[in-house]
This record gives sequence, C-alpha cells and structure tokens, in this order.
Amino acid sequence: MENIKRVCLTGIAGSIGVHTLSQIMKNTDWEVVGIASFKHRGWSDRLVQHFKVHPDDVKRTTIITHDLSAPFSEMTKKKIGKIDYIINMASLSDVEASIQNPVPFIENNIAVILNILEFAREVKPEVFIQISTDEVMGAISKNSSGHKEWDAIIPSNPYSASKACQEAIAISYWRSYGVPLIITNTMNNFGEMQSASKYPVMIQKALMKDEEITIHASENGELGSRFYIHSQNFANALLFILKNYPPHIHEPEKVDKPDRYNISGDKQLNNLELAQLIAKLMNKELKYKIINFHSKRSGHDLHYGLDSTKLKELGWKSPVDFEESLKNVIKWQIAHEEWIK
Repeated sequence: MENIKRVCLTGIAGSIGVHTLSQIMKNTDWEVVGIASFKHRGWSDRLVQHFKVHPDDVKRTTIITHDLSAPFSEMTKKKIGKIDYIINMASLSDVEASIQNPVPFIENNIAVILNILEFAREVKPEVFIQISTDEVMGAISKNSSGHKEWDAIIPSNPYSASKACQEAIAISYWRSYGVPLIITNTMNNFGEMQSASKYPVMIQKALMKDEEITIHASENGELGSRFYIHSQNFANALLFILKNYPPHIHEPEKVDKPDRYNISGDKQLNNLELAQLIAKLMNKELKYKIINFHSKRSGHDLHYGLDSTKLKELGWKSPVDFEESLKNVIKWQIAHEEWIK
C-alpha cells in the first residue's frame, strides 16, 4: 500500500488555513493534522463550514487544540503521530494591534516558531514551510513591481518584526539542525470566511448598507496600494512548491541560503481602485471620502508588494484570476451574510 503523506498544518482554523485544508483535500490524498488554539483569529466556525460542505474530508483530518506558545506534551505528540510535512501558519497577525500592544505579539510569535521548530527537530519532516509576510521587507515605492526574494529585511511595525524574527530563527534551525526549511512570503489574502475587519469585507459591508467608505491616503493624497490574492490561489501555490521543489539542505562550509518563494497576487490596486471594483461587481454606487491616515500611523506602510516572477517562471499561475476570485467571494458573502456581520 502506498504511503500516504501526512501534513501538520498549524493555524488551520484561520482564514488562510481553512483554504489550505481545502486545497490539500481537493488535490491530494494526504491526511492533515490541524493545530489551532482558537484564541486569535482561528474560528472553529470555519472548520464547521468546511466539513458541512465537504463531509468526507473529516475522514482525512484530525484537529488538535493546542496553543503553540507552549511546547507539545508527549501525549499531544502521540496524537499528532507521524508527520511528513509541516506548514506553519500560526501567529498573532494584526498590524494595528501590534502597534498598540507590541510585547505580547513579539513574545507569542517567537515562542510559536521555537516550539514548532523544536517539534520539527524531533519528528524530522521532509519539508518545513514557514509562512511569512511581505511586511518583513517593509514598504515599496509607488508603482514598484515589489520586493524580490532575499531583499533586505526592514520591518515597519512590531507584527512584521516578529515575523522577521520567525524567519531568522527558522533559518538558524535550517543551518544548525538541518530542518528542511522553505520560506514563503505572501500578502493581502482574501477569501470566503475572512474576518469582517479586513478591508475588502469592510467595503462590501458598507456598500450593502449604502454607507460611505473611508479611503486611506498619505498627507499629500497618495493612495495606499496592495497586491491581493485569494487564499485558494495562495494554497494552490504552496502545493505546487511542496510537490515540485524539495528544500535545499544546508551544505557545511558553504555560504548558502534556504529556499524562499514570493506568492503574490497578479494585480496591484490602490485602495480606491479596490473599492471601485467591488462596487462595480456588486452593481452599487460608491460613496467615499479620502482621509490622511499614513502620516499619523508610521507603522503602516503606504505601499506593499512582492515580485512573484520566480514562482511564475517555475510554471505556477493562479488557477482563478483576481477579478473572478473577488466576484466569487462577494457572491458567497451575500449568500452567507452572517459571516460579514
């Protein structure tokens, strides 16, 4: 009998985690052991919704409630069992909250990476993927194509600094202990079951209520911009990497690096363009006001971006384009209004 791969997916109940579960179930025969604390933005409701639509996925999924700011107990390790791949998504992840109260963010996210890496040292997976953010590299200039892999790490706020710390610690475990590390950097995921506090959802909610939308800009009126990617597309890229590109293992006495891949959306939009597109897809009139936000929030970068040329040249492309993805999410949220209330 063929050996079926087993994936440990931390943060499985997050808005990206549940879509990653979906892609694994849809495109492989693998089993998933999902780890979630259900303390931050991991909601059991997302898993309930997924298994309601895909009841057979329950047979290949084990959910373990555990806070990764503490090590695994021996009993929990036995429940997890044999693991081939680790995908680490778990982190506290809110820029503004980290600015307001930085210490818990940094302490938590460093503890998370240490505990999951110590677990990896013990179980020796074939691959350890550390999910990181574009924000570790800081802002880009207007109309830039974005940061390339291994650009300088210049975080702007405590959240992005804590993610940069996670990367650095993971790289040290790759070199010192042979953890088979791959780092992915992504940005501005959106999708069904996303938190109602995220900007695309806030725009849709305001349009549904015929309310005015606030558009953030700099003091001189320059609008912030982002690349947006649906979490299903992001998870599809993860699987593409996992299936096709085994991690580079550190070679002693060589100056080398682990593998890193940018996973980014296909299109850059400023805040107003995003609001206009959502209004168009909803057939609603857009009412908005532009406010000076960034000059008083120095920890929030005006423009973020990643250059995903490397991944595209390896042969990956988004299965569903940006506008179609956005249209599908809007349609789903109108049919499941409880998720955006």
